[in-house]
Amino acid sequence: MAGLMAGFGHYTHAVVRGIPASLAKEALRSSQTEVDLAKAVKEQEAYVEVLRTRLGLEVVELPADESLPDCVFVEDAAVVCGDTALITRPGAESRRGETEAMKGALKDLNLNIVEMTDENATLDGGDVLFTGREFFVGLSKRTNQRGAEILADAFKDYAVSTVPVLEGLHLKSFCSMGGPGLIVIGSSEPAQKALKIMQQMSDHRYDKLTVPDDLAANCIYMNLPSKGHVLLHCTAEEFPESAKVFEKLKDHMLIPMSNLEKVKVDGALTCCSVLINKKANI
Repeated sequence: MAGLMAGFGHYTHAVVRGIPASLAKEALRSSQTEVDLAKAVKEQEAYVEVLRTRLGLEVVELPADESLPDCVFVEDAAVVCGDTALITRPGAESRRGETEAMKGALKDLNLNIVEMTDENATLDGGDVLFTGREFFVGLSKRTNQRGAEILADAFKDYAVSTVPVLEGLHLKSFCSMGGPGLIVIGSSEPAQKALKIMQQMSDHRYDKLTVPDDLAANCIYMNLPSKGHVLLHCTAEEFPESAKVFEKLKDHMLIPMSNLEKVKVDGALTCCSVLINKKANI
């Protein structure tokens, strides 16, 4: 099992997508807040710039599609682990068209493509937490049991457990990985309950880092050859108390990323990229 963990957080490529103007008015959202499109575009540009320039990933940038207002949130369209890419069947019907461009990009990266074609299945990548040892899949408004079963079938090397998501959009609306064996979790009762279920279902022991704000628990961990442990997390402007908690991670390169606009349409940091570790062709 140690071998499986050894490469956790190693990434070489990221797939991202542009923000369509339609996002401002037509993207799905749980609260009716006005989105500043220009600021959202700037946020996304800064995010892509960090991945490409500061972290040195090969970034595949797909063009925005005006007919798909949510298309910037690429995480929901695919789950990638090792050489396999599962093309999902998003829970919101208006988002199903997002998978086509993603499938093309992942094919071009020579990944083994598995498609979720069962019409009874739904799965958003935002409900999938991969810990390096196993998968937890949130059963939410967007992801069902059949979707979780198809994911388990696609990634047979790993245990897959399901977790009810009773509040919030996705499982990763209140948790993510902060490092090998470290789960970052929000402090709300539903988040803590979900963590308890994950701990009960797992054969592994995870450390936890609790942050006061559930949304701040969504961060991106990477372990990069020249950088070591890297964590992209919320800014102090958005979540001052949670930002202080991340500062305790002394071994990590901490990169605060603004998400003030995309959060208005339920977008979090992990939503905006699909990260891939491509082995060099020897």
